[in-house]
Amino acid sequence: MTHRRRCAAALGLCLGLLQGCGSQAGRVLGAKPPDLQLPKAIQVAFNHREGVHYRSPIHATQRNGDNLEAFVIQAIEAAEQEILVAVQELSLPSIAQALVRQYRRGVTVKVVLENTYSTPWSEQHDADLDGHARQRRQLLMELADHNRDGVVSLEEQQAGDAVALLNAGGVPWLDDTADGSKGSGLMHSKYVVVDRRLVVTGSANFTASGMHGDAADRRTRGNVNHLLRLESPALAERFADDFNRMWGDGPGGEPDSRFGLAKQSGPAMRAMVGDTPVDVLFAPHPRSDPNHGLNLISSTLAAAQQRLDLALFVFSAQALTDRIASLQAKGVKLRLLADPGFASRSFSEVLDLLGVALADRHCKLEAGNRPLQEAAEGVGIPRLTRGDKLHHKLAIVDERTVITGSFNWSPSAAHQNDEVLLLIHSPLLAAHFTREIDRLWKGAELGISPQLQRKLHDNRRRCGSGMQRE
Repeated sequence: MTHRRRCAAALGLCLGLLQGCGSQAGRVLGAKPPDLQLPKAIQVAFNHREGVHYRSPIHATQRNGDNLEAFVIQAIEAAEQEILVAVQELSLPSIAQALVRQYRRGVTVKVVLENTYSTPWSEQHDADLDGHARQRRQLLMELADHNRDGVVSLEEQQAGDAVALLNAGGVPWLDDTADGSKGSGLMHSKYVVVDRRLVVTGSANFTASGMHGDAADRRTRGNVNHLLRLESPALAERFADDFNRMWGDGPGGEPDSRFGLAKQSGPAMRAMVGDTPVDVLFAPHPRSDPNHGLNLISSTLAAAQQRLDLALFVFSAQALTDRIASLQAKGVKLRLLADPGFASRSFSEVLDLLGVALADRHCKLEAGNRPLQEAAEGVGIPRLTRGDKLHHKLAIVDERTVITGSFNWSPSAAHQNDEVLLLIHSPLLAAHFTREIDRLWKGAELGISPQLQRKLHDNRRRCGSGMQRE
């Protein structure tokens, strides 16, 4: 490590952009001295947080929130030996460029992606893509069009395609077809492991829409997300083990990569992060395995005595609805905010909590669907800019334990996808996430919204009471 690099690293540490020096508590990226303390060796960043600002690299305007992209890049730039990245989608060129720079310095860099997003967009053609993939390619072209003249030049294309940048820089990567299959359920994890000593993880994909907003729509501010930085060699080893199961021999080696159920993920494991106990579970598990993530969430919720705060992107697990209902019956106070787009889908457990049901497009009701006889209190949707999503997978239990990670509250997350589920036992950290729920709660629409009421009316007119699926 050069003298110049030591000085730069120390300066970054002492500024609190990375972990605080010595025994100082961590600080939130981009913030003035925080009004809420953080536990030792833990940082957290929220891209919609109030009270701090950064200049969006997408629209070059000042906006509220922490810069999640910079949060990731700073961790990458701190590496001296190894960087392991497992993320569903990487389409931000600046992150790819940071990985290439480190690789050229001699740092070991390995990247695992979801196969749906692993083809460079500059090699794709609209005629070969379905509607969703075509829309995604258009958004990435907008992102690459730096001078905003409506034409993506060859230079802009080469500089703006993140996966192509990895290829050009020689960075080794693979996706979830490396095991010889057509891909796992989803390679849905989102983490970076640096030098087997620190982990960056949370709910955010490494995309413009996941962090800043869409290039084509200046109104968007990005899906509501957070990232954590956890400094712990013990925890980093847990993540590295999960990564190595997926990596196998790497690109061009034996087809020994393991994704999905082939990983044979075990039970949750505990590691200390500073003075904070952290339990980490890597999914998926067979339905018959009692160690699966939905069981872990349910048992953690069951300990609630006073308060339960949730912010969820996908919620489609009936057993967790039953658990929440039992907690409310015991007097536990509930605040549950769900993504507006998913809350009113036929498989959504938000509908069950509101005491209603929606048939799907075939007029079928979900098998085993059990709407509550009496609607739960404290259930609603936040007010978001059109185009943005509530992407947290978050719960705070009695203001003491934080449930987070990439793990949506769904059977797919538990039994099909490659996922991360974290339980962080820290009142100090819980206070930061509670503040995020407080922010989202302002202006939230509780109960059955007028829009949902219209959807229910149209659904009944079309399907009647619906037919139960077998």
